[in-house]
Amino acid sequence: MDIKILGPGCKNCVLLYKMTTQVIQELGIEANIEKIEDYGQIASYGVMSTPALVVNGTVAFSGRVPTPRNLREIIEAAQK
Repeated sequence: MDIKILGPGCKNCVLLYKMTTQVIQELGIEANIEKIEDYGQIASYGVMSTPALVVNGTVAFSGRVPTPRNLREIIEAAQK
């Protein structure tokens, strides 16, 4: 699984990264997690507000930090 956290390094971006890492560990999933802070790369995904989560090349959400439960559901759904 390929996961990208898009954001300039703000508090919410850091929180999303930590939450995502924790969910991946809890689920026992093998995943490549990458933080992207470059505005040009972020814009290339069509994201206008951060933080954003990209799973396997698809933007799952942007502009908010989901609840841990919602994040877990998104990651589990991407596994299938």
